Amino acid sequence: MKTVTLQNKKINSGSLILVNKSYPFVGEEENLSPACGQAPSVLIQYRAGIFLSNLMNRIDGWRQIVPVSGWRSKQEQEEIWNDSLLKNGQEFTEKYVAVPGCSEHQTGLAIDLGLKQEVIDFICPDFPYSGICQIFREMAAGYGFVQRYPKGKESVTGIGHEPWHFRYVGVPHAMIMKQENLVLEEYIAFIRQYLYGKKSYDFYRGGHKFSVAYLKADKGEKTEFLMEDAFSCSVSGNNVDGFVITKRCKCGRRRERYAG
Repeated sequence: MKTVTLQNKKINSGSLILVNKSYPFVGEEENLSPACGQAPSVLIQYRAGIFLSNLMNRIDGWRQIVPVSGWRSKQEQEEIWNDSLLKNGQEFTEKYVAVPGCSEHQTGLAIDLGLKQEVIDFICPDFPYSGICQIFREMAAGYGFVQRYPKGKESVTGIGHEPWHFRYVGVPHAMIMKQENLVLEEYIAFIRQYLYGKKSYDFYRGGHKFSVAYLKADKGEKTEFLMEDAFSCSVSGNNVDGFVITKRCKCGRRRERYAG
């Protein structure tokens, strides 16, 4: 066993941070890189970009799909918000544009994708539920991406249905969210029932076991927890009140399914 110490300010960073009207982004984007060579100005967090590139290479996606919008500064989000208010009105803007400071795009973990065509709508690009776009959508979870604002979850996310907006949360989290039909708001709440050191949500993939659990941040500047030496571990803040701990080890068998 070993003791792991986390700085509580890390609550605001990591691939699972929840960013919305209730929980603004207060961290800093990390290690940005171009989403693809044909659009060097569209940036995404480096690790997310690796998995996006792997998926696109798998399906030859960049031949028909273009990155429309990735990382945005708060200032750019304010400009988009104000411009949309003038052109589209308040109702449309509140439905499809995040409030400045509360946009996932500011994290570098979100990307808007569009079908390659002569004219592309920057706010609402065409990304249909058919063809190459649907192939991307169906395979996204295996590469750590989720469609962030699906139809039927508007009352939970506070954002209208956006077929084009994808968010990197990592594996196995994207696959769990897809299996359980959860958006990120629901997933953060769902994982809270699995308290670290007492219970975990176990997921098996490719001969590995992933154990996911929630760790509430201690008062003060630091939070400590014990980790078994046999596991590799990744930690993400939730941007709310604590951390999501994901342990991984070889399980000696291949089970592509979820276990509660």
